[in-house]
Amino acid sequence: MTDPEFAPRYPVVTGADFTTASFGQTPSQTVGPYVHIGLLWPDGEDVVPPGTDGAVTVTFTVIDGSRTPMSDAMIETWQADADGRFDHPDDPRGAVAPRTEGFRGFGRTFADETGTMSITTIKPGPLPAENNAVEAPHIDVGIFARGMLERVVTRVYFPDESEANAVDPVLSALPEHKRARLVARSVDGGYHLDIVLQNTDPDGDETPFFEL
Repeated sequence: MTDPEFAPRYPVVTGADFTTASFGQTPSQTVGPYVHIGLLWPDGEDVVPPGTDGAVTVTFTVIDGSRTPMSDAMIETWQADADGRFDHPDDPRGAVAPRTEGFRGFGRTFADETGTMSITTIKPGPLPAENNAVEAPHIDVGIFARGMLERVVTRVYFPDESEANAVDPVLSALPEHKRARLVARSVDGGYHLDIVLQNTDPDGDETPFFEL
């Protein structure tokens, strides 16, 4: 006889798979405020080594729906090298080692108390797109923060690439008033982009995000 004190608290499945037992919904967990646990990367913000020729700093400020900067946010970036190539087998043109020594294409950075974070990188080159189009130089950005069950993904474009931006197929797919929200502004030593996570007004200043 089973001692009631030690009776199993959950259904026991024997001789069948887990689908034969009924379980409640697993509690969900938002991304934050625990992004610092297990995700810290001491030099994650250095997409290129310090002192690299042509390096620029790109800063981001993450802002929530109440227009408050988020100090418990994390950003990951992914980009091509200065030639618009990836040292990755998924590049349909083939993986190519970058000319910039130490360039790794991926970055991870955490917000400070003002909701701002930065990466040091090089400007990527343009990328080929469908129908012989060309994507303007850009960096893909994934945002993780409190209250979010999944990351959101956007891009940052560069203000000194106006001709390329004008024909970029992704920017061109957006309403004109939303395109500027993906274009960084020039600051000392590099570029800055504000990322606004939420706005109930469809014509408000929320950053455009991409469905993956």
